[in-house]
Amino acid sequence: MKTLIRFLIHYLGNIIRFIRLSLLRLSGATIGKNTMISMGAKIDTRRGKITIGDHCLITHGCYILSHDGAAHVINPSDLGSGFVDIGNHVFIGVNTVVMRNVSIGDHAIIGAGSVVNKDIPEGAIAAGNPVKILKYLEKPFRPLPKKHTNLE
Repeated sequence: MKTLIRFLIHYLGNIIRFIRLSLLRLSGATIGKNTMISMGAKIDTRRGKITIGDHCLITHGCYILSHDGAAHVINPSDLGSGFVDIGNHVFIGVNTVVMRNVSIGDHAIIGAGSVVNKDIPEGAIAAGNPVKILKYLEKPFRPLPKKHTNLE
């Protein structure tokens, strides 16, 4: 019985994730294959373009914004729309905010609680408010497993 309940919860969770990703794609976001977006992450596609690559993990509490509402307060004709471009194999830690007009390169790691307000190059490990590059991963990057596994 316990196994059946776990299976049903896992199955329903996958359906909800699929529906959420489909709705994000319909609203204009481009999301690659095998990308996991936590249910607690907020991706605002009302203005601007958001592109997320393959095999990314965006964790709980993240905000990805393609606009800046403050610009409208200063200049009503400026809607503050822009873009966010996230590469392949990117990890974005808990409660991170990604601002508009930012590109995050392939294989980048963004630490928890960061505010990403500038471009992050390929293979960088970055964290902080505002974000600072701490170091770079060594090349060649290790390929990730094809599927995420449940670590129980």
